[in-house]
Amino acid sequence: MSNKPHFGGRTLARSQALQLLFQAEAGDRSVEDVLDDGPCLESGPLDPYGRELALGVEDMLAELDSVIAARSVGWSVDRMPAVDRNLLRIALYEMLRVDEVDIAVAIDECVELEKAYGTDESPRFANGLLGVVADQIEEGKDPVATAREQLRAAGKHVPGECADAGDADE
Repeated sequence: MSNKPHFGGRTLARSQALQLLFQAEAGDRSVEDVLDDGPCLESGPLDPYGRELALGVEDMLAELDSVIAARSVGWSVDRMPAVDRNLLRIALYEMLRVDEVDIAVAIDECVELEKAYGTDESPRFANGLLGVVADQIEEGKDPVATAREQLRAAGKHVPGECADAGDADE
């Protein structure tokens, strides 16, 4: 009997998106390159929603990482375990861009996948971070703009922005 988690439906698609993002990141490639090479998935074939999630996350990477960075006290996004980082990105993408998925569902799915793939602390961390974002959305705030403002005010690097625009090569 296998100890691997078995997922179906959109949970499987999220798991596949995680695998695609992980492969792209580990190989320093784009998700499209991973897809072109034939992704290595635990359970295939690739669900179309998994593909949509992975490509959507990649398109919004800097924005999603800004939200994570603003909420991650003492941990840069790059220092986080890759699984945690990518599951948070998937959940945030769904919360911000996928109208068909309820925010509470996106959070619950992320927490469940963190239980399966993350560390012992991962589910609680993900739930807390995503809960703050859910509150911001409910209050009508833009979590990305809010995160970027918080990072700038704290003098921290904002993902997707040059560290020192004055030194940028032209």
